[in-house]
Amino acid sequence: QDIRDCPGPLSALTELNAAVKEKFRHLRGRIQELEQMAKEQDKESEKQALLREVENHKKQMLSNQAAWRKANLACKIAIDNSEKDQLLQGRDSIRQRKTTKESLAESASNITESLMGISRMMSQQVQQSEETVQTLANSSRTILEANEEFKSMSGTIQLGRKLITKYNRRELTDKLLIFLALALFLATVLYILKKRLFPFL
Repeated sequence: QDIRDCPGPLSALTELNAAVKEKFRHLRGRIQELEQMAKEQDKESEKQALLREVENHKKQMLSNQAAWRKANLACKIAIDNSEKDQLLQGRDSIRQRKTTKESLAESASNITESLMGISRMMSQQVQQSEETVQTLANSSRTILEANEEFKSMSGTIQLGRKLITKYNRRELTDKLLIFLALALFLATVLYILKKRLFPFL
């Protein structure tokens, strides 16, 4: 039963067979001792009874040996099948590992391509950012120049405003002077006419 249920490997089966051989050797020796004892009996009836018992033991031993060989054969077949299954599983595992490696390599290649694409996109973004910064710098420079021009124009406008105010004041003064001169002229004319026309007044 132990041999029939042996899961392997063959070294374990060999150890069991060695133990069984030792038991058979011991059993054979005991049967021989019983046979010798039967031959030494004085009574023929006892001798025959012991010899029949010896024959029964021999038959039992032969039957056990046959069962032993069958158990060995069945166990070896089972171990061979198990080893074949392990080999097939090993091949499947190797094939699976190979497939897994190929899948990992393909995934790594895809990831590398994705990273390269991202790197190119980032490079383009950086270039666009540099161009945008340059454009902003140019725009800022233009705005500063325009601001300076506006400041200069503001100064000119303020100066022009002052000049216009000054001219307006001078124009008002000139008008007043002209008005006074005209009034003086008219007064003088009236005075002369009065003296000429109405000397008695």
